[in-house]
Amino acid sequence: MKLNGPAVTRVLATGLLLAAAIVLGYGLWQHYMYSPWTRDGRVRADVINIAADVSGPVSRMLVRDNQEVRKGELLFTIDSERFRQAVAQSEAQTRARKAELDLRHQQASRRKGLDSTVVSVESREDIGAQEKQARANYEASLAALDTARLNLSRSEVRAPVDGYVTNLNLHAGDYVSAGAARMAMIDKHSYWIYGYFEETKLPNVHVGAKAEVRLLSGGKPLRGRVESIARGIADRDNPTSANLLADVNPVFTWIRLAQRIPVRIRLDALPDDLLLAMGTTCTITILPE
Repeated sequence: MKLNGPAVTRVLATGLLLAAAIVLGYGLWQHYMYSPWTRDGRVRADVINIAADVSGPVSRMLVRDNQEVRKGELLFTIDSERFRQAVAQSEAQTRARKAELDLRHQQASRRKGLDSTVVSVESREDIGAQEKQARANYEASLAALDTARLNLSRSEVRAPVDGYVTNLNLHAGDYVSAGAARMAMIDKHSYWIYGYFEETKLPNVHVGAKAEVRLLSGGKPLRGRVESIARGIADRDNPTSANLLADVNPVFTWIRLAQRIPVRIRLDALPDDLLLAMGTTCTITILPE
């Protein structure tokens, strides 16, 4: 069948459109499957659990929830009366030990200058040993005094870093135990990004590569670099059984999704007016070299 001019044009146009659609679809498929980008990014930061070094009831709270604090700023205080009494007791004990040491030293000095016909060698050795014991007791009392003063100073809990108090659930009158975390702080200088990249995209992700981060909340893109790549994730299909043998899952799903590997992104300098919240989501794109 012979085609006229308009028919040939239509056939060629259809062929060109079909070829363009195939090329475009292949390019989109390549971009989706292998280009180093992911929407599964999370803002992360170092969370510091604040715990008191001594036990006691909270006497004052000097911060509120979501407040920004500076390193060394007072967060809360623990009732310090018993710690002050402990310092006073240790000071009195130290003075008593010092007086005993001075007495033993004077006795040893006097007997050291006497002739052996007046003071026996055994008596001189005994008083020397008593002086050493008195000195040891005095040094122990000094250490106890330092500990009492340290406990008094630790009744004031201060911020270890610049950051933000979050999820505060501590109030004046609450009892805190030594070593038990009662407050959470987010280090404001520790924000970083965790991107979960599909395993098919890892060949194009390298340590040191530049990255662009777009927060879901909007704003200008952030810049950073790939700091590290995780070298292992849990295998949910092959857990260990009770007798330490491999517990292989007998059910195989025909649709297998690519595993996601955590990639840590170190952020460059952040804008002063940027509000970053740990746990928020973002899109990460690894930029070409």
